[in-house]
Amino acid sequence: MMEALFERARSDHRAAFVPYVMAGDPDIKTTEAILRELTALGVAAIELGIPYGDPLADGPTIAQAAQRALAGGTTASEVLALVHRHKMNAGAPIVLFTYYNPIYQYGLERFAADAATAGTSGVIVPDIPLEEGAEVARVLGLHGIDMPLLVAPSTTRERAAKIASQSTGFIYVVSRLGVTGAGTTPATQRAREQVAMLRSITDKPLAVGFGVSTAEHVREVASFADGIIIGSALIDAYAGTRGNEAASRVRAFMEPLLGAASRRTETPIP
Repeated sequence: MMEALFERARSDHRAAFVPYVMAGDPDIKTTEAILRELTALGVAAIELGIPYGDPLADGPTIAQAAQRALAGGTTASEVLALVHRHKMNAGAPIVLFTYYNPIYQYGLERFAADAATAGTSGVIVPDIPLEEGAEVARVLGLHGIDMPLLVAPSTTRERAAKIASQSTGFIYVVSRLGVTGAGTTPATQRAREQVAMLRSITDKPLAVGFGVSTAEHVREVASFADGIIIGSALIDAYAGTRGNEAASRVRAFMEPLLGAASRRTETPIP
């Protein structure tokens, strides 16, 4: 299960880094090269988006990446085949990021079985309400796949406790209201407060995302969270390139951020 990834990062005195990549943007071969590069950099896991035409939680950068992937003909089956090749080559653990409609169209049981066969570690479905996600979580769980859930800045303690009890692998702490995007900064003080609140009700790993884009952001979030998720800024870093050039830009962008995720103290996050 994914919790072990966060334990390993904690023992190494760093926050677990979970970069987001849109599968098929601009093509599957480029995505494959980027996944190899991120694995070589030592990221804890990779959040891999399945392109979808109505990405409600995603800002312009990721929405446009999804449109490029869809225009190139990327399908859910092709993404799962990519995950399988990646895992066969000892790639970093993959957390799929998708919406409920693609899962429904694919067939929940079939999706879970195929995702497990491919080697998927987790699946995030941001548009399914807590009260309606139990069956998805159950089926994924039967196949050994975690289903991390999101906690928003506006989430009350009572509801956060329900989310935490059902989330598996880790809890995705959204740093600010709105959609993803590198053009705005994360609301780190609010995220810090949410993390502190969640720590009083759960011992599950807490990863912060939405708006994280600089080494300064990473350093601050690493001081209180177990993990850091970064997507739009990474996609912007290699947009318009392909293959090895895209992978090289990923390395240049990620190296200083990974350095910032290291904690300067031997004291673990409580």
